[in-house]
Amino acid sequence: MGNKSTRKLWAAHIARGGHEAKESGTASVTLGKQFSGRVLGIDPSLRGSGFAVLDYGKDNTAQIIEAATLKLHRKLSMPECLGAIGKQVDDFLNQHSVDHVAVEQTIYVQNFQTAQILGAARGAAIAAAAMRGLPIFEYAPLRVKQAVVGKGRASKEQVARTLHNITGTDFELRFDESDAAAVALCHAFTWRGE
Repeated sequence: MGNKSTRKLWAAHIARGGHEAKESGTASVTLGKQFSGRVLGIDPSLRGSGFAVLDYGKDNTAQIIEAATLKLHRKLSMPECLGAIGKQVDDFLNQHSVDHVAVEQTIYVQNFQTAQILGAARGAAIAAAAMRGLPIFEYAPLRVKQAVVGKGRASKEQVARTLHNITGTDFELRFDESDAAAVALCHAFTWRGE
């Protein structure tokens, strides 16, 4: 087991349905109860954020209730964009009874200014949900792709295709929305409560 990569270990974990095998036998122990309910998935960005509400059933069925991309014009100032992101999250939460919020973590960027902008966009989205007291979970892009597609380096097209196969929703070229839906689905697949 020492020669397995993190990717292979995570894939095995997902394949077992999030169960950990006991060392001394063949039985498996559940880490907690499986998720069922509604998740708002968010793929935050200053000018093009994706949002998706996923309904995940106890029978492991997944359905996209609503998805949207918030495209903001370059002429808008950063504070105006952040306000629009917070308002969009608020609108989704007003329209849908959401149990959890799942947000994609910022990818590694070498440019400090880009990192600040992405962090501010994430903060605007998270703050709107946090003010309502909703549980918020963050997932790295690599983990999202691993959970949904089975490959951490999957392309956006592969993610969208896999989501279409699982949920029946065709995202075509709406990658911000498919990324948001993937974050929500990653949460539904991997969250284990108490």
